Amino acid sequence: MVTKKQKTPDETANNKEKALKIIDLLEKEFPHAKIALNFKNTLELLVATILSAQCTDKKVNAVTQTLFKKYRSAKDYANANLKELEQDIRSTGFYHNKTKNIKKCCQLLVDKHHSQVPRTMEEMLELPGVARKTANIVLQNAYGVVEGIAVDTHVRRVSGRLGLTENEDPNKIEQDLMKIVPKDKWARITDLLIFLGRQACDAKQPKCEACVLNRLCPSAFTFARKKKRLQKSI
Repeated sequence: MVTKKQKTPDETANNKEKALKIIDLLEKEFPHAKIALNFKNTLELLVATILSAQCTDKKVNAVTQTLFKKYRSAKDYANANLKELEQDIRSTGFYHNKTKNIKKCCQLLVDKHHSQVPRTMEEMLELPGVARKTANIVLQNAYGVVEGIAVDTHVRRVSGRLGLTENEDPNKIEQDLMKIVPKDKWARITDLLIFLGRQACDAKQPKCEACVLNRLCPSAFTFARKKKRLQKSI
């Protein structure tokens, strides 16, 4: 197993400075960046975030528009017919696991938390279907509780391309980012990197020429060259 080299103090300091510059530039580019999921209360945010795994926020919002009218409380989900709930969320993908997680999660909310979504990371992580990404999103956006950085597919991809992490595991990426991003920016950097991922830093065809970070990004303008090398090797 290859062990990643520890960052030197100078490298860490440079990454802290770079992270602040990235946040500053993205704030100017995306001043209105915010969570894209639609919700009116904490339970709706929790359910929507669980549904968003391997699914676009646009699709989740389309599904929850009807779902949230049908299921209005944790008890409604806890008592839901499994097959019926599966069909209600089917188009979000992986609906078998999502249905089981939502039902079990809400059963625990009813039994242990008086049907309320808990306010601590420790309690959130006890809920079925809830890992640190979901917990961070719910705690930050519902309660203003900041205990970490939510790492979704966009944050994972963009932070790697920007050279802010060399890890691929979301939990390790979160730890890397927490070391170089000021705590008062932990919640904000998630929204900003997600917006960048959607607007410019596409997974397959990043628009480096239109990216405000192209002078800071070590990956900028490298994708076309990689594609040409791949075509030559075929």
